[in-house]
Amino acid sequence: MNVKAVITDWGGVLTSPLREATDVWLAAERIDADGYRTVMRAWLRAYDGQDSNPIHGLEDGTLDPAEFERLLAAELRTVDGGPVPAEGLIARMFEAFHPVEEMYDALRAVRAAGTRTALLSNSWGNEYPRHLFDGLFDTVVISCEVGMRKPDERIFRHTVELMGLPAAECVFIDDIEYNVEAARAVGMRAVHHTGTGTTLEELRGLGLRI
Repeated sequence: MNVKAVITDWGGVLTSPLREATDVWLAAERIDADGYRTVMRAWLRAYDGQDSNPIHGLEDGTLDPAEFERLLAAELRTVDGGPVPAEGLIARMFEAFHPVEEMYDALRAVRAAGTRTALLSNSWGNEYPRHLFDGLFDTVVISCEVGMRKPDERIFRHTVELMGLPAAECVFIDDIEYNVEAARAVGMRAVHHTGTGTTLEELRGLGLRI
């Protein structure tokens, strides 16, 4: 069956990797990196589970971003043992994100060739560069705006329904393997994004014109 739609994640796919951005932030604010990663490992351990945690709440919109910032800042310390300011924490974490132009160009190419495109992103209360989305996507689905988050199968079904296509005619791109597996479970083709070159090669292998 031909691929008729490309659905992509944002952070880590259309942007530089999250690890790179957070490393810049940690260094700039002299935050204890080991302490930060210990907190993230604990919160992310249940990423695909049903138990509530701050990341789940942030992504599905049930936890206010300012409260998430307060909770995370309370767990962090600078390398000197000092506090980390909570206000604006999320914006500072994502400040070093930059767009991956090659991925944007690929989406423009497939859309120009007649393939539909969509964005499906788990929000962390961050600002999206929506000016870059103009004319690029047929549908934009942001987790906190729809009250669902990846890897919940409902958000994948919601997105393909908005596209008006069966799941089998859609390919999904994400840098988190849990989300890739979830997309496959609902019948979508899926690409685990580990780098721009390999992702574009996989898309071409599916017959997409890039």
